[in-house]
Amino acid sequence: MKKTNTLRTLFSPETRFELRPTAAVPFRANLETEFEQLKTRLLAERLLVNEEPALTAPLRRAANEAAALAWVTFVPLLVFPALFEEKSRVAERQARRQARIYANSRELALA
Repeated sequence: MKKTNTLRTLFSPETRFELRPTAAVPFRANLETEFEQLKTRLLAERLLVNEEPALTAPLRRAANEAAALAWVTFVPLLVFPALFEEKSRVAERQARRQARIYANSRELALA
């Protein structure tokens, strides 16, 4: 025959915790607004300097690419102007080169 011992358990008072849900990522709505304003302003300034219609699309593309790269950094408002400057120069140079090639190939085709 098995002999069993009964143990008396003592529980302390119930402990409750108050949990507040936190966002998985920081709330960036205000930063998004400031970022979009900065992007719009810098793009408008660049488009005013370059009045060539052929440069509008490449400059907009450069602004979007720079924005995408800057947004994944910790300080997008600081990084974006330098990235946009670099990408817009490359876009301008490439658009001018393409225009030159197009003009040269057109002359060759007509000759």
